[in-house]
Amino acid sequence: MGHGKETPRQKMIGMMYLVLTALLALNVSKEVLDAFGVLDKGLRATIETVESANNKIVMDFASQNELNPTKVGPWQDKAKEVTEKSKAIIDFIQSKKIEMVERADGKDAEAKIGNNIVDVSLLESMDNTNYPAEIMIGDDNNKAGKELRIMIENFRDYLITQVVVSKDAEEIRKSIFSSLDTEVKKGKSTEVVTWEGEHFEALPIAGVLSIMSGLEINVRNAESEALRYLYRQIDAGSFKFNRLEATVIPNTNYVIRGNQYNAQVFLAASDTTASPTIWVTESSNPYDSIIDGQGGIVYQKKSGVKYDSLPIQKGTGKGLFNRPGSAIGARFWGGIIELTGPDGNKITKPFKQSYMVAEGSVVVSPTKMNVFYLGVDNPVDVSVAGVQPDQINIEVTNARFIKSKSGYIIRPIRPGNSWVIVYAKIENARREMGRKEFRVKTVPDPVPKVNGQKGGAIAKNILLAQIGVAAEMENFDFDLKFTITEFTVSAVVQGFVKEYKSNSNKFSPEQKSIIKSMNRGQNVYIQDVKAVGPDGSTRPLSTINFKLN
Repeated sequence: MGHGKETPRQKMIGMMYLVLTALLALNVSKEVLDAFGVLDKGLRATIETVESANNKIVMDFASQNELNPTKVGPWQDKAKEVTEKSKAIIDFIQSKKIEMVERADGKDAEAKIGNNIVDVSLLESMDNTNYPAEIMIGDDNNKAGKELRIMIENFRDYLITQVVVSKDAEEIRKSIFSSLDTEVKKGKSTEVVTWEGEHFEALPIAGVLSIMSGLEINVRNAESEALRYLYRQIDAGSFKFNRLEATVIPNTNYVIRGNQYNAQVFLAASDTTASPTIWVTESSNPYDSIIDGQGGIVYQKKSGVKYDSLPIQKGTGKGLFNRPGSAIGARFWGGIIELTGPDGNKITKPFKQSYMVAEGSVVVSPTKMNVFYLGVDNPVDVSVAGVQPDQINIEVTNARFIKSKSGYIIRPIRPGNSWVIVYAKIENARREMGRKEFRVKTVPDPVPKVNGQKGGAIAKNILLAQIGVAAEMENFDFDLKFTITEFTVSAVVQGFVKEYKSNSNKFSPEQKSIIKSMNRGQNVYIQDVKAVGPDGSTRPLSTINFKLN
């Protein structure tokens, strides 16, 4: 296969090799060897850039597979196979680089950390030319270099013949071949040079390490070409979106008698240039499902059942379903959405929905605020228009409740959400009349105060006259009481920090002695304040900072 046009990245790698060759042709001085360290550092930075880009494509595959595993799965599996084969080559190259460094400078070589080369310029034996040849070539070219060449060739042939196979991908195949070409470039000399000899023979270890970094880049580049090709195949010959799901959006699932139930039925992320056909019927079992010859499930209309075709809103792919809420009780409906795909095959997706038609309206109103708080009694009034209070009862999720004189007392269990579900006895039947969602939150922290102040200037005699620290709820409608359980008084007195702790809400004699010894203009801190609330939990509170005047 001939060589294709080189990418900018491949041109850059070629230039690096030219620099490397020129350096190797010079008298290998310390300065020249140090240059290999700079070159290798640049190559490793390029490796990280390409790896990052490849990892991004792998993550994109995973995201798309979550949305549509049927379509994306086969391409993701092939991409995983590509990355595994690439990783095997990279791991092999890395292991040989580490082996060279350890052979040259020992297990504790400064040029490496663990199994990673960090700085070639730190090699003490960077001018050694024996170790690369011993490890990679050997006496009969039977060492790691030959194995590496075969791995690269097999990877190249695999990508070209089993991965990038479409007719319009010839340029990609040429680019991959160019990145992984192992053909030896013949010069004027008649001497036979092998690929292994060209890369590893009679070269200082510093230069060989840079060459091997360049080989890693070539492998990663080929991997990148293949991954980007595979990712593009996900949408080849398919819809431009990546998820087909029947979606129903009703205006409500609770309808008052005499009112109308409305719902939009559409394919989420649908192609607006292709209008679906939506068949609906009023039934709790509105479609049939059968197993096709390939083990998949095909959905279809039920035989002998009358279906209506919904009108489709132009340019949206949405159908509008509406029925009057005439009879009280649960109503069921559903059907099939049909759409012809770009390949001409018909796609069918089922859907089903239900709604409740009931008398009157439901009012669920908390008498103090719009959330439930943990550890306190949350009063709630519940009523249903046209229904006597003694015919109404409730269920509550994530909470316990008791009936009170005017309604109910709700005591939630944990933070999150809580649903109040209202039932009424109508025509000797218990029916759900509606439900309301409440947020469940913890009671906010109180604010520690002394003399009604939470900081600022205070007269020394007024501070000394106070009994202790109080915890007050600010801007909170519930009548809650928090008790201070401990706090520390701290101040700088005569150049030394003094502090004493109280294990109650009152100032201790030692704490007051600190305040007495202070002068006007000094700061006194009341810190490490803790309080216990009605739920029994201990809360750390903010620090009070007073300046004596």
